Amino acid sequence: MPYWIEFNLFVLVMLALDLSVFHRKAHEVRFREAAGWSVFWIVLSLLFNVGIYVWMGKVRALEFLACYLVEKSLSVDNLFIFFILFHTFHVKAQYQHKILFWGILGALIMRGLFIAAGISLLHRFHWMIYVFGAILLLTGIKMALRKPEEETDPAANIALNFIKRHLPVSDHQDHDHFFTRIKGRWMATPLFVVLLTIEFTDVVFALDSIPAVLAFSTHSFIVYTSNVFAILGMRALYFAIAQIVPKLHYLHYGLSAIIVVVGVKMILSNVIHIPIGVSLGVTVGILVLTTAASLLRKPAS
Repeated sequence: MPYWIEFNLFVLVMLALDLSVFHRKAHEVRFREAAGWSVFWIVLSLLFNVGIYVWMGKVRALEFLACYLVEKSLSVDNLFIFFILFHTFHVKAQYQHKILFWGILGALIMRGLFIAAGISLLHRFHWMIYVFGAILLLTGIKMALRKPEEETDPAANIALNFIKRHLPVSDHQDHDHFFTRIKGRWMATPLFVVLLTIEFTDVVFALDSIPAVLAFSTHSFIVYTSNVFAILGMRALYFAIAQIVPKLHYLHYGLSAIIVVVGVKMILSNVIHIPIGVSLGVTVGILVLTTAASLLRKPAS
């Protein structure tokens, strides 16, 4: 139990430093800064992975690495949504970091609840592994059949439509504030609408990603910490690759393939045992191939 407390205290300290020290003033996050932070979180995650190897052994370390890699790769799918939302609402570059900070803080809380529920279900009702596997299988197929722009269309987003119908929303931003007072009436700003939409989409995203990582490990500490590290690095990753996200034409096929493979792995878990090293290798191979294919694709004439 103490390591749970220590880990969460560490996360809170890092988030406090991020908001109050490193990003105290709203500013546009340039590529160099974003790349530096992205490398920092990746290195920190790998160092923690080494700690897992020392404390818990090779198997747990491989499980952490697999869960982290799957969560990290699937989080790229969420970057499409961030990209479209920021452009749709004309969110200035210097305010995007604050939105992602609070969005990720909410995601951390929700992920903890989803992970606890998922692991509890698998431990109490083992047959749920087939349900999770089937969900992933269908999700992967659906993802492969739809176009990236369709899955990130904010006009079709349920949360976005709900917020606009039930909240008084200002047409104008008020610096980096989530609420503003107009003619004596408090109104939500477009930044708050974007924040709530991001929170909602993360809930939907978690319904896919949490079952995926549970295919690699049901150890609560491993699943939780790998998710946390992947999410903490998501913000920096967005600013580092935001410009090339639209160019990753084939990445969604790779992500769908990973989800399908994981779903099959869960469904066949009682028939065929696939070593964690093999699963990790397949995941890395799919990501490398689809990313390389996207970057090497010739622009349409």
